[in-house]
Amino acid sequence: MSFSEDDESIDVKVQKALDCPCVADLKTGPCGNGFIDAFSCFLRSTEVEKGSDCVQPFIALQNCIKENPAAFSKEILEEEEKDEEAEKSNLKVRAPAWSRESKPKL
Repeated sequence: MSFSEDDESIDVKVQKALDCPCVADLKTGPCGNGFIDAFSCFLRSTEVEKGSDCVQPFIALQNCIKENPAAFSKEILEEEEKDEEAEKSNLKVRAPAWSRESKPKL
């Protein structure tokens, strides 16, 4: 099947992404709706910093994960702990070099 990405609406793209078996487990359970809201928002985001307009849905999802630890795999919970540790240590996360625009030299 061959088609141009421009031929698909964003809603079709979002639905295809949500239909992927790789996210099936995240769509079910106590935080399924929160995952769908956050993931859909990110995919629909048109901000220069993709997803920067989706902070609230991601905070809600993160809170749901914290409130329902038994519903998630050990790997997901360990990632949450690492994120919290990094936040407490005042580490700053930088975007990868390839994603930053090069600045013209004056």
